[in-house]
This record gives sequence, C-alpha cells and structure tokens, in this order.
Amino acid sequence: MTDLSTNLLDLVIANRILAHEDVVDAFGHVSFRHPDNPDRYWLSCSRAPELVVAEDLMEYNLDGEPINQGDRTMYAERPIHGGVYQARPDVQAVIHNHSMTVIPYGVTNTPLRPIFHLAAVIGEQVPVWDIRDTFGDTNMLVTTMDQGRDLAKALADGRVALMRGHGCLVVGSSIKTAVMASIYLQVNAKLLSESLGMGEVTYLSPGEVELMGQTQVRPLSGDRAWEYWARRAGC
Repeated sequence: MTDLSTNLLDLVIANRILAHEDVVDAFGHVSFRHPDNPDRYWLSCSRAPELVVAEDLMEYNLDGEPINQGDRTMYAERPIHGGVYQARPDVQAVIHNHSMTVIPYGVTNTPLRPIFHLAAVIGEQVPVWDIRDTFGDTNMLVTTMDQGRDLAKALADGRVALMRGHGCLVVGSSIKTAVMASIYLQVNAKLLSESLGMGEVTYLSPGEVELMGQTQVRPLSGDRAWEYWARRAGC
C-alpha cells in the first residue's frame, strides 16, 4: 500500500481505538496530514468516531475547505486541525477529544503534568487555552480559522493543549503517536487525580520526560501498543 493508503486505513482504526478506550464518545475527531501534499489533510465526515469507515474520509485544504465532500456533512471544528497544520509543519496528525478525566485540569489551577513513565509522551508542561480570552463569550466550539490559529499558538511547540471547559488538543508526528499521547494523557489525568488526594506528588523530571518520550515514539514501542489497542477495538 502507498503511504496514503496506509494512513487512510490507520485513520479508521484510530477512530475505533479512541472510541474503545473511552477517549472519545459521540464527539471528537482525528486527522492526518496528506503524506504527499502537506497543504492538505484527511478527516472523517461528521460522524461518531466508533462508526467511521473508509467511505467517510474526506480531504481538506488547510483552511478547512473540502476537496471531495459530495453530500457528506463536515465537522464544524475542522479549524482545530487546519490551524495546527498551518502553524506546525512537523505535525502529521491531530486529535481533538473531550476526555472527562482531563477536563478538570483545564478549569482549575492544578497543572496536568506526567507522573508515570508512559505519560512522558504528553510532554513536560501542558498549557491551557481559554477561547474566552481572545473571543469573549462563544459556544466554545472552534469553528473559525482565527480561533484555530489562536489555539495552535497556545499549543506552541508542545504535544498537548487543554481547552478550558471543552476538552483537549493532541498532536503527533504520526497517527499512532497522537493516539498513544491521547490515551496516556487520559490515564495520567486519572492517576494524578487519585494521587493528589493521597499527598504530595512527585512528577517526572524534564530529563525523564525527554528520555522516555524518545523511547515511546520508536517503532518498537509504538507498533506494539498500536497492535494491542487495534485488536481490543476489533480491528
């Protein structure tokens, strides 16, 4: 298969994995940058992730304009994806989700930092973006390119940004890396919430985050985890 064919298949599988691991429910979405045309990306039509099939996948330019829409309905929040792809040439996949275990860290003063080794993939610091800071009261959905670009600015060169009262943004150098980061972001949030109730927490050091983060994105680790999650999701 070509890289595009492989990525299209992985995009369907990624939707199924994220749904099975309870990172997404009826809402949330995942995309990848076109491997042969960096000014375009692929994203499902507007559908619950668990139900996404190959026929749902659509191609867009970076401003969110569809290339092959047909009669399919589009996700309203595709500017999340276009904004990041415009700002970050290194990013090859984008995930937006509303993980319930992560939400509290976007609405409190408690930072979300990695406390166990597999969470190193999320990065040392996780910023919080508040749409109200720039755009005032909205429906909190990221539906314009100005909003998408503002969110990408908050992400900066990181892998994760929280969205106050909404969810989070996760990016990666591949679909598999972004899925791994999304899953372990949620697991880390759960463990951190439990640990904070027990006493003072010891976080991973910057060096530990760097070294373990490098280990996780290697094919040996990434492919092993992907195979496990894909099998659990019935793929």
